[in-house]
Amino acid sequence: MNAVLRPRSEAELAALIAGAPGPLRVTGGGTRGLGGAGRELSVAELTGITLHEPGALTMVARAGTPVAQIEAALAAEGQHLPWEPGDARALTGLSAEPTIGAVIATNSSGPRRVVAGAARDFLLGVRFVDGMGNVVANGGRVMKNVTGLDLSRLMAGAHGTLGVLSEVSFKVLPRPRATLTLGFCGLDPARAVAAMARALGSACSVSGAAHLPETGETWLRLEGTAESVAARAGKLALLLRDHGSAQEVAADWEAVRDGRALAGAGAVWRLALTPTAGPGVIARLPEGARWFLDWGGGRLWVGAAAGMDLRGALGAIPGHATRLTGPGPGRFHPEPEGVAALTRALRARFDPRGILNPGLFD
Repeated sequence: MNAVLRPRSEAELAALIAGAPGPLRVTGGGTRGLGGAGRELSVAELTGITLHEPGALTMVARAGTPVAQIEAALAAEGQHLPWEPGDARALTGLSAEPTIGAVIATNSSGPRRVVAGAARDFLLGVRFVDGMGNVVANGGRVMKNVTGLDLSRLMAGAHGTLGVLSEVSFKVLPRPRATLTLGFCGLDPARAVAAMARALGSACSVSGAAHLPETGETWLRLEGTAESVAARAGKLALLLRDHGSAQEVAADWEAVRDGRALAGAGAVWRLALTPTAGPGVIARLPEGARWFLDWGGGRLWVGAAAGMDLRGALGAIPGHATRLTGPGPGRFHPEPEGVAALTRALRARFDPRGILNPGLFD
């Protein structure tokens, strides 16, 4: 068995890719269990925070830097990663450390994305090595408008198929001083989606909205100063009084972020939908499937039997379905032909040999 390739510098990474005789399976910490052909190339040794300017709300880190290290450094300055990157270990059962490069490469974003944006929206710049071994730098350390191709945001969500990240720079935000979650009990999916939509569309600045059928709760998160949170909670409870009595609850938003309610399922799928479509899709789920709603109904998490073709079972849906764990058909939803053609052209440009995570999107 070939040993894992573990470059310790960007130059070494470039040399390994340039000299690779065949496919490479690119990984960060290795927590997501993304399989694929080729020899494993891990960036986990490219570690270190190279710049943190708290006053400018910016940070630069090498791709293999553990997310936990970044979060600790930010917490010391009263800051955080506002897009709430997920941790896949509860679902995959793997014990490695999530890395910031993998967060960007997968565009990993949690419940706050519905109002704050995704990882790519906070990305300022990247350094990466393309499929020919060339080092490419794009973006900068301050947010600015760009013309032409924005490679930084293009790399977010490319899963290492266009290049292997070596360094990323991103914007951070002050950590909220107070957090409060209002909970409603007993709402069916349609009423829960209606309540979440009304809350997110209000002036109460709701930063998270989830519906958990296993506990029968619907959660709405408020963040900010203690005085502001308390005032907005009162207004929100009054606004939603037709949906029941709101109570402050001890909510675990990290569990929502990571899909922990579905741990142990044979396969876990995540569906991105128009929120109002959620109840209809839920009604069509196969018998025995477990589920919950995030993003006010825009993200439906489903735990199903291993090997099940959930896309086939559901038929056409107003969105797309991604298999996060477990065996089964293609992990990613097939792209429309126009998008697929653009994707092929980009890969041909940045990885003409087709060696970086080949087949991952097939």
